[in-house]
Amino acid sequence: MDAVARLLRRGLPVTLAVVDPVLLELRGVLARAADPGDEASRIAALDGTLRGLLARFPDARYAAAARALFGLPPAIAGMNLTVRRALAAKQAGHEVHHFRKRVEPKLLTTLAAELLADADRFTRSPLIAPRLAPVLARQPVLADPFAWEVAEQEEQLSLLWSAVYAARAELLAVERLISLRAEHVDVIRAAVTAAWRWAGARAEAISYTTAFAPDLAVDELVALAGWTPVLTPAQASRLTEAAAGGMSREEFVAHLHGETGLGNTWTEGFLAELPSPGQARTVARTSCSD
Repeated sequence: MDAVARLLRRGLPVTLAVVDPVLLELRGVLARAADPGDEASRIAALDGTLRGLLARFPDARYAAAARALFGLPPAIAGMNLTVRRALAAKQAGHEVHHFRKRVEPKLLTTLAAELLADADRFTRSPLIAPRLAPVLARQPVLADPFAWEVAEQEEQLSLLWSAVYAARAELLAVERLISLRAEHVDVIRAAVTAAWRWAGARAEAISYTTAFAPDLAVDELVALAGWTPVLTPAQASRLTEAAAGGMSREEFVAHLHGETGLGNTWTEGFLAELPSPGQARTVARTSCSD
């Protein structure tokens, strides 16, 4: 927690002057750094990691206070720690002295725990996305069986990661729309798109593991895209079948037309997680036919 507390002096963005080297060695930071051997790259990765964790702070009551404390909105650039602390206390509904002595240490402990949990997720991850560097000259593949195999594996790995990131983007879109309390029809449409992308990623994961990494678990790879409603193995296979072979969204939807139960499991899984304040969220029955 002390390493996280040191960052409070200036808040975000992270600077070399206040960062504890131990934070730059976290697995989640190293994995996100464009150049893990470069200190500036790791500082940028730590800054991005902290912003993401504060955006998803697990205690909703104190989320705004935690962000203000580190200089993120509702704070504004240039605020010193005293001003940020007063704003954070106001956001939390506490007197400043009480906030500093009782609440602030708990927020720092929570953020430190989130950083460690993030690092643990990367430590246990079965696969890390390959880093890319600019290529300024053509790199032809030699006419050789070994070179062909290496190129094919990189090709399949690129397809896998493009599919995983596409699924992640759509899953994030669903959560953002739910948070914004968007129109129900817009949330459902986004959820169906997320199902299509997730199923496509699962199809790519099956192709990659079958050909090059039989020891890797398909569902662990797909889980890298983000949280999804719980599906039975049969339901996951059905979605995957509908998206396999590069099916378009329209073809995916047509393939699942009329399968209301599967559609309900997917869409209601998102909607049931975050009920509206003060009332249960009403979930409309739907199918993957939007």
